[in-house]
Amino acid sequence: MSADDDARRLQSANPTGWFEDLYAEAEAGTAAVPWDQPHPQQHLVEWTLQAPDGLGRSALVVGCGYGRDSEYLASLGYAVTAFDVSPTAIAAVQARYPNSKVSYVVADLLDPPAAWHRAFDLVVENMTVQALPVSLHAEATERVASLVGSTLLVLAVARDEGPEPDGPPWPLTPAEIKAFATDGLATRRVHRDEYRWVAEFGR
Repeated sequence: MSADDDARRLQSANPTGWFEDLYAEAEAGTAAVPWDQPHPQQHLVEWTLQAPDGLGRSALVVGCGYGRDSEYLASLGYAVTAFDVSPTAIAAVQARYPNSKVSYVVADLLDPPAAWHRAFDLVVENMTVQALPVSLHAEATERVASLVGSTLLVLAVARDEGPEPDGPPWPLTPAEIKAFATDGLATRRVHRDEYRWVAEFGR
């Protein structure tokens, strides 16, 4: 069974808690995490080359998983908080980076800590919303926007408007990308290639 098949099986049984199921099975050696990659997401790296210096700025990574993006941002000088709904994922990433400067936290995107409201200079949402069922996209998008103090970067797989795909993941449509411009955020730049969105919003 492939890593994607593992994810689909677990998600169908537990639409919001399947992340913990998947990470727990991965730790037991009975499943694989599809997004466990050795390098930070390439579109994030490219974006940071044109972004302000991270020194003195705070960043939040949504759905941090095994920490590749979080550690990269910390290497640029950001004071990084990174969260995941899965306690197993957070324990694993802390073990993977025992000397990390990143603050790794267990938290639920759909119910984030009140203290995080508009608290971060940069929020990076890298393919977490699309891992949730389409019925939760609007709520998750609003929660992401509520965390942004200055800049939001959204990275996602792209699809056209039309019938709901058989996920996970459920790639984001143009309308779903536009929906991040809420809670006072304005669209700064949206780019789509054949497969992916790179979208920046700000207040």
